[in-house]
Amino acid sequence: MPRLTFHIQVDGVDEEAFVVRKFTGLESLSNDLSQANELCCGYRYQIELASRRSDIAPDELIDKNVCLELRRNGVLQRNVCGIVKAFTKGDTGHHHTFYSLQLVPPVERLSLRHNSRIFQYQSSPEIISVLLQEMGISEYAFALQNEYPQREYCVQYRETDLDFIHRLMAEEGMIYSFDHEQGQSRVVFSDISTSLDKLPDPIRYAPASGGEADITSISSLKETKQFDVSQVDLNEYSFLKPSYRYSQQQRAGDEGYQDMESYQHFDFLGDHQSDGLSQNLSKARLEALRRYSHTAEANSDEMRLKAGMRFTLSEHIDQNVCLDWQVVSMTIHAEQPQALEEEAGSGATTYHNQLILIPEYHQWKYLPQLKPIVDGSSIATVVGPEGEEIYTDEFGRVKLHFPWDRYSNADEHSSCWVRVSQSWAGSQYGMVALPRVGQEVIVSFLNGDPDQPIVTGRTYNANNPAPYELPEHKTKTVFRTETYQGSGFNELSFEDQSEREQIYIHGQKDFKAKVKNDVNTVIHNDHHVLVENDQFEQVNQDKHLTIDGESRLDIKGSSSEVLESSLHQQLGEKICAEAGREISLKSGAKIVVEAGAEITLKAGGSFVTVDGSGVSLSGPAINLNAGGSAGQGTAYNGIVASLPNGVEAPATPDVAKAVRHQALLLAEESRIPLVKPCPQEGAK
Repeated sequence: MPRLTFHIQVDGVDEEAFVVRKFTGLESLSNDLSQANELCCGYRYQIELASRRSDIAPDELIDKNVCLELRRNGVLQRNVCGIVKAFTKGDTGHHHTFYSLQLVPPVERLSLRHNSRIFQYQSSPEIISVLLQEMGISEYAFALQNEYPQREYCVQYRETDLDFIHRLMAEEGMIYSFDHEQGQSRVVFSDISTSLDKLPDPIRYAPASGGEADITSISSLKETKQFDVSQVDLNEYSFLKPSYRYSQQQRAGDEGYQDMESYQHFDFLGDHQSDGLSQNLSKARLEALRRYSHTAEANSDEMRLKAGMRFTLSEHIDQNVCLDWQVVSMTIHAEQPQALEEEAGSGATTYHNQLILIPEYHQWKYLPQLKPIVDGSSIATVVGPEGEEIYTDEFGRVKLHFPWDRYSNADEHSSCWVRVSQSWAGSQYGMVALPRVGQEVIVSFLNGDPDQPIVTGRTYNANNPAPYELPEHKTKTVFRTETYQGSGFNELSFEDQSEREQIYIHGQKDFKAKVKNDVNTVIHNDHHVLVENDQFEQVNQDKHLTIDGESRLDIKGSSSEVLESSLHQQLGEKICAEAGREISLKSGAKIVVEAGAEITLKAGGSFVTVDGSGVSLSGPAINLNAGGSAGQGTAYNGIVASLPNGVEAPATPDVAKAVRHQALLLAEESRIPLVKPCPQEGAK
């Protein structure tokens, strides 16, 4: 009969301070549910102890290292190392005081850290490493076969570090198990069963054997198969390639007894922007959904087994179950009645476990946990580099600082580029109003996903008040901008106070308008225009001006008027012109002055009058062909008007029309594959 012994060592007390009376244990790959339907983060042992010392206080042992040794015939079979999560001091008898403790892995400390933070351009293994190191856990290793691309933006949102790690691992198909060496517990992250430890020798199947047999064995085994999901189809969307259908499919390889079309699992992931990440997710999702499609329940007395261990079963009457199996979870029961010596019972020391197994060729994964849902919108502040007022990219995205992110420096590295909702957005048309550095914005999250923020609004605060003081100007509707790297502004505002209604436009520098057809303006009262410099106006065809009242023109300098054809003027009554020095008229051919009653030329004391009675000349002397000379008038010296500056519409590049959704559906129904873009092109 084999001799089984159990021994425990806890930091802070003597090596022989405790003896092990009995213990129960739960073990699982990662955080799977054990047979007891209890969530277990790797392993959890409840150990009953006794000691001749009655002065051991719980405070001395909480959170200390502990190691449980399992021996068979004096040979170490296995260590179970961890930390003391809970320690209980019980009754004291004639010779012993009874204690109990709970042994858990050090990673369970991460369940006590609750946080919200942002990780950028890091892969899941890199993020996990950061969290472990921050907790002071250095005993960890990665045994990964797959490639894990960097996540542009990954948020831990109102969840514990351990829950966050579990979520990332489940999404990408990683699991963890534990090694126990040299008194330390080391967590090992893997993604394929061949990375797990394997017993060097087979375990025989022997239904009649028990814990006292000389050779360990599997004493019972029940194999189960069930139909399960046979195909996973995960879809995504990326605004970087909106016409491309991101779809990743995975099919099970052993689904001969299943209906491939009926047992399809479809899900929409959102916006991952990476085919590499999608492939990992779809593969991991299928393996998780099928993790119990082929299982076995077994009982054994093999101490070397642990969660994640692989072994070969031999000597079963059904050769179909003589496979390489791996342990998914296990429940352990052990008693050591002889530990109390003089108070010992007559029972033998026993050890046995109940196992949940899957074939080694199955990759065991667990289902992704639901992401924390952002319930409603969040407030954030737009950030950017030092001295920059507007920080954006080619898509009009901005960087944000969230008040819950304690690790942010409130600079351009505080977040990923975040899209901004505009009131109207089309292909080269719509509205663009970019949030500026320092402004407070309202952030929503697509499908409540903290990894997919989008700016949906802006709001004022004590640091950024409204353009006009409120509530004094509550009747104003204002659109005011601020000069970039300056102190001015542009504004369009509306005053809606009764009897004071007004539309106000302020341009800090230029105002330009271009209308390709008509402009009609009706003003029911006055029109005032003040130009403090020059005014230029050009009419390429006709100009019509009708004035029902008076027209007054006050020019401080000269006035030049050039007509390339005729000037026709018709007046109802008079033309009255007065010049301080001279009035000169010159014609290339003739000048005709005609009056219905009288024409008078008057200069000095002389005059000529032509009327119906004749021609009258009067002057000190009248010379006819007897000397004198004609006066010389000033020649024309007018200035041609300058042409106004033109208004050119901004150039817009040619943009291909978006592929219509109906075309995508038709291609899918016809099974015509779309050409996938080069993964290296435009990678973000």
